[in-house]
Amino acid sequence: MFKENMLRALALVLVLGSFLFAGCQTTGKTYFKGPAPDTVASSDGSRIAYDVRGEGDITLVFIHCWTCNSSFWDGQVEFFAKDYRVVTLDLAGHARSTSERSKYSVEAFGRDVEAVVSKVGAKKIVLVGHSMGAPVAIEAARLLGDRVIGIVGVDMFYASFEFPSTDVGMEKLVQPFRDDFAGTSEGMVRSMFTPNADPKVVDSIIARTGSADKDAAIDMIYEMSGWFATKSKPSYKEFSGVLRNINAAPKGDEKPKDKSVLLMKGVGHFIPQVAPDRFNEVLAGMVKGFVDGKSCH
Repeated sequence: MFKENMLRALALVLVLGSFLFAGCQTTGKTYFKGPAPDTVASSDGSRIAYDVRGEGDITLVFIHCWTCNSSFWDGQVEFFAKDYRVVTLDLAGHARSTSERSKYSVEAFGRDVEAVVSKVGAKKIVLVGHSMGAPVAIEAARLLGDRVIGIVGVDMFYASFEFPSTDVGMEKLVQPFRDDFAGTSEGMVRSMFTPNADPKVVDSIIARTGSADKDAAIDMIYEMSGWFATKSKPSYKEFSGVLRNINAAPKGDEKPKDKSVLLMKGVGHFIPQVAPDRFNEVLAGMVKGFVDGKSCH
């Protein structure tokens, strides 16, 4: 069981850290089209790039994970912009955003989101966070208060992985990255897709592994582990009335670990990218529930 949990945790860490800063170095030219984004200063002076599409009283804010950038939500923007205002952003140190920080805590990323939301003047907000973006959404919600009518975590909360609970376990977790960052990253990323995943999607993610600043990535692993150790369970309780989760069920026979979880069968961790149509349909139903004021459970 310990070995299984370690492998699951290692897979999660890969998503949280393996592309970190690699994406920052490449995605600005490769993945973004159209006019230059608007920017706003976060609490520490980092300039946060963001884009706004669509109109409406309800604003959906899509938050990427550490490994990615706002372009990873391209499969959702057009779909939801027909009915809502859609905001995407690059967290500090990623893609088109700058960084003035030495520690990349979940709380600091939450302040990035709050800065963008306040700049665009959103009053009724649904926060959608993939992987690392889910805890970031929680921290942003703490700052935004009753402006948030819903939070959707994507394959992060009540999922099939966990961080080690001891210092020894954490050292075992990060050692493979210290020894062979590129090789460990690529191997674990590939393990997070089902065999029927679109090879182009897989390759587009694999292409971003291996050139990240491994020391910064390892530091973020510890930051994330600390958040889960101290804040995850209290957060689940605090936001139980507005928190829903869309989690992966790659085998198809997994059972939800909480009543807030909806499982998507036959897909791995990168649900919005691999199965955008299915994901959009599920998310649209959750958003409608938030808007209609229905209980999320």
